[in-house]
Amino acid sequence: MRRPELAAALNTRTYVVCPYLSAWRANGDRGAARAPEARREEACGLARAIDLDVRGSSLITLGAIRPATYLGKGKVEELAALVKAEEIDLVVMDCALSPVQQRNLEKEFKSKVIDRTGLILEIFGRRARTSEGAMQVELAHLAYQKSRLVRSWTHLERQRGGFGFLGGPGETQIETDRRLIQERIIRIERDLEGVKKTRALHRASRSDVPYPIVALVGYTNAGKSTLFNRLTKADVQAADMLFATLDPTMRLLKLPHGGAAILSDTVGFISELPTMLISAFRATLEEVLAADVVLHIRDISHEDSEAQSGDVDGILADLGVSAERVIEVWNKLDRLDIDHREGIAAGQTRSRDGALAVSALTGEGVERLLGAIEERLAQGRTLVDLTLDGTDGQGLHWLYQHTEVMQRETSDEGRISVKVRVAPDKLERVKRRFGARRLEPQTALSARSGARSARCKPLEKPQTGPTAPAKRR
Repeated sequence: MRRPELAAALNTRTYVVCPYLSAWRANGDRGAARAPEARREEACGLARAIDLDVRGSSLITLGAIRPATYLGKGKVEELAALVKAEEIDLVVMDCALSPVQQRNLEKEFKSKVIDRTGLILEIFGRRARTSEGAMQVELAHLAYQKSRLVRSWTHLERQRGGFGFLGGPGETQIETDRRLIQERIIRIERDLEGVKKTRALHRASRSDVPYPIVALVGYTNAGKSTLFNRLTKADVQAADMLFATLDPTMRLLKLPHGGAAILSDTVGFISELPTMLISAFRATLEEVLAADVVLHIRDISHEDSEAQSGDVDGILADLGVSAERVIEVWNKLDRLDIDHREGIAAGQTRSRDGALAVSALTGEGVERLLGAIEERLAQGRTLVDLTLDGTDGQGLHWLYQHTEVMQRETSDEGRISVKVRVAPDKLERVKRRFGARRLEPQTALSARSGARSARCKPLEKPQTGPTAPAKRR
């Protein structure tokens, strides 16, 4: 049996309007690099993400934004006639509308109107599964609703009587609604502070193990969850739809030489992401800030892949994520035609240094990616040769728990020789407990010598000299 909201969405005849300023390209706006058709397809995809019955769409080029209706008078009249003829119940405007513009368009169209922000909030509200996700979505909804309280409806202009025998002017309904919303916002923010503290405790407990953190980020529908399942053999929902993943998921990731990391799948980004969503989901996005390595997953088969990459880079920069921790991953290699694949193999397609081409669906290139993750995590760590007595099972167990055991051999006399990779904060403890026959700092250059095959060679620049160790945060 379908949920009531799903049944309602399927019966909602929807029309998508995509008004884009022609001056954006000249002004260097981030969204200007996008092909208009690709932007329209994304807007329709957002509407279909909550099962709306999309009956059509229009691309409109604007010279300027009209304060009253966003669109020009002639275009509003044309759309109003179309809405009436097609019996449209909902008009989705792929832009950010002011409350006044939204109200005026609803009067002209005689149907419900929502803007891009409202649509994304509806999607997030539908997809939230955990209590944390629901709280974050509600917080964003309330921030959005609070901005809409501008006497849009007549009931907001009524006044309630004050307390006391004679009464008084009291407060208007709009003031009451705004106060109630603010009180709810404060309660949710207080609860989310508790979530942040809980996450901080979980991160502290993981650092004692220790497991480095690897976070997946990228544009929505870039294939993050499919890659997450491929790397961890998990069964996270992976669907060909926008915002299939909303609640963060973490699993153990096994690395090629026996090490391990925590892999975190996060919510997808999108162009013009509402600021209240970024603020509301900051508790979740802190996992990205705390990550040792960030994998930026790109859908290389998408016609707007470069523009999508720019949107993600912009959000990461706003969050304060250092580019030194980011590895770019080109996903959906299986969707490319032969010419495009050969172009990547020949190094003709532009990318950052060290970008990796993979297919999360078929597994192509995944081993190279795992090697690159291990290489990046190894930077700043130290290789140590140790010899243990064959009866020191407790010490061997400690090494497996607190270091990466790269190699292990047992001699005829029963003594155990191991080569381990040690994080800086554990190095002194290892030296005090076991002694060390040889210490070899693991720089970017020495790590690469052991994992060069993990790189996607056609995408690398030729080495001209030693590479300095990358800074780790």
